[in-house]
Parts: sequence; C-alpha cells; structure tokens
Amino acid sequence: MNELSKIDTATLLQDVSQFLWQEADILDRKDYDAWLALWLTDGFYTLPIDDTQDFDNTLNLCHDNDKMRRDRIERFQRGFSISSAPPADTIRTVSRFVIDKAEGDVVVRSAEHLIENKFGRQRVWAANLTHTLVRTDQGFRIRHKVARLLNSAGMLNSFSYLF
Repeated sequence: MNELSKIDTATLLQDVSQFLWQEADILDRKDYDAWLALWLTDGFYTLPIDDTQDFDNTLNLCHDNDKMRRDRIERFQRGFSISSAPPADTIRTVSRFVIDKAEGDVVVRSAEHLIENKFGRQRVWAANLTHTLVRTDQGFRIRHKVARLLNSAGMLNSFSYLF
C-alpha cells in the first residue's frame, strides 16, 4: 500500500487545489501582504533556470528566502524596481494538481498558465509548479515553491510579478 492510499486523497486534493487557487487569486490581485502570510519563515520561492535540484549552488532567476521575498515585495509595492513601474496585470490559471507526498509535508505538482499585460502587450508564460505545503492551525503554509518556466533556459528576464 503506498502512502497516498492511507489518507483521504480526494479531500486532500480538494483542500490543496483550493489553497493554490487562493494563492493565484492573491497574486493576480497583487495582494502581496496576503501572499507573504501564506509562507513559513524558513520557506524558499525559486524560479530555476534549468532542471537542477541544487538551487543553493546554481544560478536561478530567483531563490528567495523570507528576507528576499519581503524585499522583492517592498520593491513591487513602492515602485523601486524598474520592472514593476508600472506593475503588469496578470491572469493565471492553475490546473493539473498531482499530490506526490501526503504525510508530513504535502508535495503537490501543478501547471500554471500566466498571461501578462503590460504597456498594451500581452505575453503568455507556462510553468510547472511544485509546492511543498505544511499543515498548520491556520491552514496550509508554503515551505517551498518552485516555478519551472517552460522557456527559461538561457533567459534572464525581469518580472514585475510572481509566478
């Protein structure tokens, strides 16, 4: 019997999907304080450039700990970042939820399509997301989020939003 068959995966999948849709809504509304509240302080937000798993020792588009996440949000909110003036409007769809681990931390993979609208131009991004979630008394909290963009290899780009 595998570990996923020991729990009510249908209920867990529903709870996890709801949490990830909530995160997507928060990001599209640019409610960055609410997004920061979804995180554990020891969590990391990572946009790798390649297929590495060694995020600490390779170049990434970002690999933000708590301080770096908060600094990034402050730049977004205050307009101190050239990439965030003006901020892009986004609409994202998150789908294809797959639970890889359910005991202890919950590891879930999903697909994201993000449409960015800025300066009258739209760009479409696709990413495979992996969230490591922790159950708390306040609901799920994010320990690690990895957004693997389909077209990130060799591309260093500035983003005025989060994936």
